[in-house]
Amino acid sequence: MNERGVGRGIRRSGVKREDIFLVTKLWPTEYADGERAIDATLARLGTDYVDMLILHQPVGDYIAGYKAMEKAYAAGKVRSFGLSNFPEDRIRKVIDECEIVPQLVQVEAHPYFPQTELKKFLAPRGMALMAWYPLGHGDRALVGEEVFTRLAAKYNKTNAQIILRWHVQSGNIVIPGSKNPEHIKSNLDIFDFALTEGEMKEIAALDKNTRYYNMSLEDAAKAYLSLDMDFDNQE
Repeated sequence: MNERGVGRGIRRSGVKREDIFLVTKLWPTEYADGERAIDATLARLGTDYVDMLILHQPVGDYIAGYKAMEKAYAAGKVRSFGLSNFPEDRIRKVIDECEIVPQLVQVEAHPYFPQTELKKFLAPRGMALMAWYPLGHGDRALVGEEVFTRLAAKYNKTNAQIILRWHVQSGNIVIPGSKNPEHIKSNLDIFDFALTEGEMKEIAALDKNTRYYNMSLEDAAKAYLSLDMDFDNQE
């Protein structure tokens, strides 16, 4: 629901389009009419292509949505593909029934839920993992873990910066959201140090197989397929 605003921001930025990696998503109710929906997305953004298009949820006719993305790829409208919140079995279904292997899977991932098994599936297929809730939805128990406090003091960083550095060294794509300019700067300031192998193992020991988002796919289908999103009436 922010595509028009993003498009305005790109045009006003003065940055060349080819220097921007533009990502958006295809909503579940639009999967069945994906070709039209993709064209409408491009019109709202004011661009003739997006660098990555992601299927929002593995509900509804997501195979039809993915095949529409493949047609858009052939037409030069989409340059890479992603899946959001897809478990392994539904990723396999996409790979088995479609032509192009997705490049990215976006899922909840953080030190309490590092997606170890999913990453074992993705790696040999050349698929990257993008983490949402990278700081555990701001859970103070996670961010305040003793190992992060100790390492923050050692490297003169914040606990959040230690967690983000762990993500990067784990091979995760991570884009933490913030509206606070200082937090945004801080989130980027993680490339002047590196955690040791031993420190990475300490953090790995925090794995509790605990996630913060627990909606079932059945409930997600009811929720997302019932929402009547008026994409054309954006600000």
